Amino acid sequence: MIHTLSINESPILGAFATCTEDVALVPMGTKPEVCKSLEDMLKVRVIPTLINGSIVVGSLCRGNSNGLLVSRNATVRDVAELDIPLHDLPGKLNAVGNIILANDSAALIHPEMNDSYVEKIAKALKVDVRKGTIGGIKTVGMAGVATNKGLLVHPRASDEELSQIEDLFELPVEIGTSNFGTQMVGSGVIANSKGYVAGSQTTGHELGRIEDALGF
Repeated sequence: MIHTLSINESPILGAFATCTEDVALVPMGTKPEVCKSLEDMLKVRVIPTLINGSIVVGSLCRGNSNGLLVSRNATVRDVAELDIPLHDLPGKLNAVGNIILANDSAALIHPEMNDSYVEKIAKALKVDVRKGTIGGIKTVGMAGVATNKGLLVHPRASDEELSQIEDLFELPVEIGTSNFGTQMVGSGVIANSKGYVAGSQTTGHELGRIEDALGF
């Protein structure tokens, strides 16, 4: 099975799509064959949507099996199809997918989010939440990819950061890239514990690292 594809002719999958164990959200207008590939590889129901009228669904949403988070007052097209609680975050931060890295047990979030965010994220996703960086980068949602089996993060993550992430998620953490050397690995990979998809420019060597890190 080929594990690489593009969405809207772009290999930056993490900006356009996001997934949990059960659903994947993609932009309205995503080609049917791409939706079918995502269904097959991630073993999920694929829901085309728009968030605040935008196609960058992956950047604007983050969730797990317990819920999905969007910014305050965000409009989500066809929200009734989700079958999963939708929560909005307080404040002005809108690129929720860029600033939260989460699976079903833990979440690492942008270090400058205040305690009201921490509380809301912990309650909505039913996870342990900590603030932190990956490779010194605050947009942790795009600097890594997390499933219930493992994590792959930015290659410049420090030993201290890797240790903190392992401690928080209680899972193995590996470093790697996607899309022919893109260090913001979360921008090029979407995954759950059942499968993964990488951007169309991802090399065979990178796919091997992704599979090792995420337990495939």
